[in-house]
Amino acid sequence: MTLRLERVAEGLTHPWDVGVLPDGALLISERPGRLVLADRTGGAVQEVSADLSSVHAEGEGGLLGLVVHPDFASSRLFTTCQNHQRDGEAVDVRLVTWRLSEDRRSAERVRNLLTGLPVNESGRHSGCRPTLAADGSLLVGTGDTAADPTIPQDRGSLGGKVLRIDLRTGEGLGDNPFADSRDADERRVYSYGHRNVQGVAVRPGTGQVYASEHGPTGFDEVNRIRPGGNYGWDPSRGGSTDEYDEDVPMTDLQRFPDAVPPLWTSGASSTEAPSGAAFVSGARWESLNGALAVVALRGQKMLLFRLDDAGGDVTEVILPPEFDDRFGRLRGVRSAGGELYVTTSGGTDDAVFRVTPQLP
Repeated sequence: MTLRLERVAEGLTHPWDVGVLPDGALLISERPGRLVLADRTGGAVQEVSADLSSVHAEGEGGLLGLVVHPDFASSRLFTTCQNHQRDGEAVDVRLVTWRLSEDRRSAERVRNLLTGLPVNESGRHSGCRPTLAADGSLLVGTGDTAADPTIPQDRGSLGGKVLRIDLRTGEGLGDNPFADSRDADERRVYSYGHRNVQGVAVRPGTGQVYASEHGPTGFDEVNRIRPGGNYGWDPSRGGSTDEYDEDVPMTDLQRFPDAVPPLWTSGASSTEAPSGAAFVSGARWESLNGALAVVALRGQKMLLFRLDDAGGDVTEVILPPEFDDRFGRLRGVRSAGGELYVTTSGGTDDAVFRVTPQLP
């Protein structure tokens, strides 16, 4: 099958994420700290006025993931993930809920949904990809900041995790794996031992959760997320060093025999830097229906993972030639209405593409 690519927005700067509104319009977050709206037909891009002066846009950090609330048609709410600064100093990474105005020209801040995600002044390993779960809860993939090496294995820290929280309150859900903890942050943890989660996707019809994650040099991963699972990243070497040691295994099965092995890894010979993840959905995709699409920054490609029925094994990896090394770094991919939306991340004249199967 060949793919049809339509450029629906251009002239952007590091578009990090895309939220599709009920009428098909695209709400786009740009890492330097800007929200824009694009018509699905490829018309002019309109800036959405919002007070984003507190965004700490440095290195890998800035205005990052975005998710449109399921009741947007009535509430007009959406939530962003962003590095936050005060007086020029990085404070944390946080989730902020906004309301888009009726005329779509502005957005007002409604609440800080969740604060206190760890941050690196340099912005490194900020992670932060929010995705709606099948039950309406919010899943959030986070980075470990590449600073304090104990963060990934510390269930009292929100870094290096996949979180599962209430979209209204930011609290952990009552059926989360550590819901009985006295620590409010541990109650939010769905999985831990991650390095820098960049994509979170939910398999349609199953509720199964998958995440794409940056490895150190090589050993990028796609993981099936299991509640309470430890994914084995520990740059502190069991607390024996204060340095962030990147020579440890990405999934350390020797130190953590019960750690969850990756569903897929790029191995030692390849660095893809996988970013956004979304499932291809719809009968018109034919044999690709149900594949997991992951876009890559360094790899500058899209990878399509066919999974077995149980979702525990990759049966095939497909590299669509329409993307392979054609548009540079690819940051985000979202699925809506049987279409994929992919963002480039070169920093100059970036774009959003709508991707559909090319019909004969």
